[in-house]
Amino acid sequence: MNINCKEVITLSEAEVDDAEAILVLQKIAYQDEAEIHDDFSIQLLLQTIEGTLDEFKSQLVLKAIKDDKIIGSIRAYDVDKTCYINKLIVDPGFQNRGIGSRLLKEIEGRFNDVLRYELFTGYMSERNIYFYKKYGYKEFSRIKKSDKLTLICFEKYLLNNGGEV
Repeated sequence: MNINCKEVITLSEAEVDDAEAILVLQKIAYQDEAEIHDDFSIQLLLQTIEGTLDEFKSQLVLKAIKDDKIIGSIRAYDVDKTCYINKLIVDPGFQNRGIGSRLLKEIEGRFNDVLRYELFTGYMSERNIYFYKKYGYKEFSRIKKSDKLTLICFEKYLLNNGGEV
């Protein structure tokens, strides 16, 4: 008998009490990014709990939960009809299960009055680059952050009726 058990992973808005767990997960999730770029001084690894709490005041923070444990998160805010998406993280033990896709789609759906989404990733992060392109994001610029790290900035435009350009 073949039984297909689908994982139960819920997405919801994170609360301030989740900030510490999200920050710990962020530092775990971005170790691979730091290794790829040979740069362990990236802001995501150096962020403090105070910085994370400040983001909770100014950004929408979502979390993915499995068995009462935060296994993913994403943050976003909007300015002048652009939604800035950042810090999409998934616990390395839960990657490649569609959690990042669900978080990205959910955060986009929460900002339905914008005309454009913008996000970035490291230029050597082939998996992330592929992922964002798969969801309709196109490169529009590069920003050199250090001798080792250049960020690729991606954008996705929407039509007024919510469809993608």
